[in-house]
Amino acid sequence: MPVSALRSWLMAGVSLLVLVGIWQVLALSLHSRSLPGPLLVLDVLWQALLSGELPYHLGWTLLRLLLSFTIAMLLGCAIGIALGRNRSLDAFFDHWLVIFLNIPALVSIILCYVWFGLEEWAAILAVVINKLPNVVVTIREGTRNLDQNLLAMAQSYRLGRVKTLRAVIWPQLHPFVMAASRSGLALIWKIILVVELLGRSNGMGYQLHLFFQLFDVAGLLAYTIAFIVVIQLIEWLILRPLDNKARSWRR
Repeated sequence: MPVSALRSWLMAGVSLLVLVGIWQVLALSLHSRSLPGPLLVLDVLWQALLSGELPYHLGWTLLRLLLSFTIAMLLGCAIGIALGRNRSLDAFFDHWLVIFLNIPALVSIILCYVWFGLEEWAAILAVVINKLPNVVVTIREGTRNLDQNLLAMAQSYRLGRVKTLRAVIWPQLHPFVMAASRSGLALIWKIILVVELLGRSNGMGYQLHLFFQLFDVAGLLAYTIAFIVVIQLIEWLILRPLDNKARSWRR
């Protein structure tokens, strides 16, 4: 392992230890149910894992995250490229994007449940509606910044649409797609928790709502830590390797 990478991991470990230490000191000083110590939270987390309760609810949330994230990214990339390449379409739909970007997530979630009922697909639709405009705007900006000389070269060599997309457009759009993916992942799981809290009978949001009603802060923190760990694993094991692979052409 390179020295710089080892130093980075070391700094991250020390930073987390300092954070946990501050948490422990505050918990001991306050001595309140509102702030349980890290050892108690870890014990609650372990018991939830052993009972199967945490994997069950986490699995439902991750399934909703996967579906909504995939739909939002595919639609957002397609629409963003179309708007970035066509000025007339962009001018027509620009105000639509502004409107959807400024609709609060809570409003769109409630409307989806009111209009379509407390159905699973209504929950997925509410998440997609909240994330889609962000993806479209990001990809549209990337498409606007495409190198026109490379596109002209691809056209002169008659590469075709598929080869042009894969060899010319995609490498240039890659940073924008990764930015939309990372920001989308952080945004979508927060929206999913609200969706589950309001209209689902399973998932992490549903459980957090129960813990709130019972004033179970240890449970709240345990489930939050579990979900943060899973999201970080997705970043390290999926998004970063994909990012490195897509950037390999630069080397």
